Amino acid sequence: MSTWNRAQLRSFAAADDLHISPYREDGRTYGTPTWIWSVVAGGDLYVRPYNGPNSRWHQAVLSQKGGRIRVAGTEHEVAFAPADNTVLDAVDDAYRVKYASSPYLEPMLRSGPRSTTVRITPAA
Repeated sequence: MSTWNRAQLRSFAAADDLHISPYREDGRTYGTPTWIWSVVAGGDLYVRPYNGPNSRWHQAVLSQKGGRIRVAGTEHEVAFAPADNTVLDAVDDAYRVKYASSPYLEPMLRSGPRSTTVRITPAA
């Protein structure tokens, strides 16, 4: 499995511009880019859907397992996987730090978004 390097993780952690484009049903065409919050925790990149499991991009992530992200001015081919439950507290903490002043923070920490946390890794 591929991993991000430290410079990439620092850049991702500071950025507030992640756009996610999971593959469409054909497995080759990228979906419409969607801007979402992202955090770095424990050396990995994570995202959550504000609308939990009902989010269209999240449903595409689960079915296609790959796509592209654009973050910090760069594009990356990526793989998506549900986050392991053991990292959810660290991801919560990263959201609290990065988005502390946002009125949308508390909803992102609720069970729906929390339970649908996605780990993003470079495509193999």
